[in-house]
Amino acid sequence: MNRYVGVLAPAGAGPLGLAMLEDVVDLVADMALVRACLVVPEGCDPAVRDIVWPGMPVADVADRRLGTVAAALVAVGADEAAVVVPDVPDLPALLLGKLHSALTSAEVAVCPAEDGRLLAAAVRLPLAPWVPALTLDDDDALGVLRRAAPSRGLHVGAGWHRVRDEAEARGLDRGLEGWEHTRALLDHG
Repeated sequence: MNRYVGVLAPAGAGPLGLAMLEDVVDLVADMALVRACLVVPEGCDPAVRDIVWPGMPVADVADRRLGTVAAALVAVGADEAAVVVPDVPDLPALLLGKLHSALTSAEVAVCPAEDGRLLAAAVRLPLAPWVPALTLDDDDALGVLRRAAPSRGLHVGAGWHRVRDEAEARGLDRGLEGWEHTRALLDHG
C-alpha cells in the first residue's frame, strides 16, 4: 500500500510559517511506512518549494479542500492519504500514524485542533462520497464531518494545538523533541 502524507503549505508564509512548515516536512519525511509530499495551493509563497527533501514530490493544487488534496495525492501514487497543516511544528508523529491505523475500520480519520478546526485528516481512497467539501481550516470542520459521516465512517483521534502566531510559538514545550527550525527562529530571529 502506498501511504502518503501531504504537508499543506501555508497560504502566507513569512519566517515563522516557513520554519513551522519545515519542521512538519521533516517530521513527515522521517516517518516510517509513509511517503511525504508537499502540497502547494495556488497563491503560496514560492519559498515553500525550497523546503522539500530530495526526491519528495510536490503536488500543486487549486485550493485547500480535502477532496482536492486527496486527488492530488492519488496523482502522485497514493492508495491511502493524509494531509497535515503546517502550523503544528511540535506534533508527535504517533498522532499521524494512528490516523492511518484507524482507516482499517473508518473511511476518514481526523486529529482535531482545540478550536474546532482540524490539524490532520487521513482518508481511504477513492474519497468517500459523503465527505463534504471542506478544508482543515474551516471553523467547524470537525462538526461538519461528524454531521456528514455515516455510522463508523469517521474516527476522531487525539487532539493537538495549532500555532497561530509567534506568541503561541514561544509557548511551545521546549522539552518536546523536534521543531528545530521553529525553535532556532525563535531563539535567533
